[in-house]
Amino acid sequence: MEPIELKQAVGSGLLSFPVTHFDENLKFDTAAYRSHVEWLAGYDASVLFAAGGTGEFFSLSPAEIPDVIRAAKASAGKTPIISGTGYGTALAIEIAKSAEKAGADGLLLLPPYLMFAEQAGLIAHVKAVCQSVGIGVIVYNRDNAVLTADSIARLCDECPNLIGFKDGVGDVDKVIEITTKIKERLVYVGGMPTHEVYAQAYFAAGVTTYSSAVFNFVPELAQQFYQALRTGDQKTTDQILNNFFFPFVALRNRKKGYAVSMIKAGLKIIGQDAGPVRPPLTDLTAEEMKLLEQLIQANNRAKIAA
Repeated sequence: MEPIELKQAVGSGLLSFPVTHFDENLKFDTAAYRSHVEWLAGYDASVLFAAGGTGEFFSLSPAEIPDVIRAAKASAGKTPIISGTGYGTALAIEIAKSAEKAGADGLLLLPPYLMFAEQAGLIAHVKAVCQSVGIGVIVYNRDNAVLTADSIARLCDECPNLIGFKDGVGDVDKVIEITTKIKERLVYVGGMPTHEVYAQAYFAAGVTTYSSAVFNFVPELAQQFYQALRTGDQKTTDQILNNFFFPFVALRNRKKGYAVSMIKAGLKIIGQDAGPVRPPLTDLTAEEMKLLEQLIQANNRAKIAA
């Protein structure tokens, strides 16, 4: 897929990050993963991000990532697949090239490992990764990799295949500066944990799509919320926020790392077990699993009543 085609696809609807399935020995479970991606592809996500943050990119070895990408591509039908890449520049390039070879339609460049750096260093890092491949790249502003509007403008000039900007920082004023200065040169993606609770503010800032983690186990609800948001159906967005997302976030915030653990727990509850999370993440307790199950069941009852 050409970068411009991928850009259009990313901006056309809701996005999601499939979890990565592991067996009881924490090995990649290819068959279970393929089945899940095929199921998700039936709910009209515009793009799926394989081996991304919700897919535990940080716990995958560089050798595993192409296997994940190949499995996703074999199961997603016409849905484009974007691969995660990251860490230091040399390793990010290595992963980027192997993902491209495995069939990835694009890349999401996650923050480099550990170090904080000046803008010049971040620009050099992003530029090197973009220039190492021919597919489209989305840069992820988060944690120790926060590019300014001027830095992103420079990268847009120097990297034709830089197609998107994803924000996981939450400084909406900075996002507005970026979308105002860069305009339609990039596609803009919301990337806060459980982004639905931030989506209305980001829409006002010009970020009209986002990646939904809960799409993994409640895809119909995720799409219902997204469509209500896009059409200005405030009653529906408020109802879903109050009934599902606010309680979900409260449970997620109990422990660190639960932004991923909660998603795998949700899949287990609906009968599509994706296996455990890899260390250093931890799985939900039995009590927390019960609370999440009650939340999912309440949502299903509300949907039936509606």
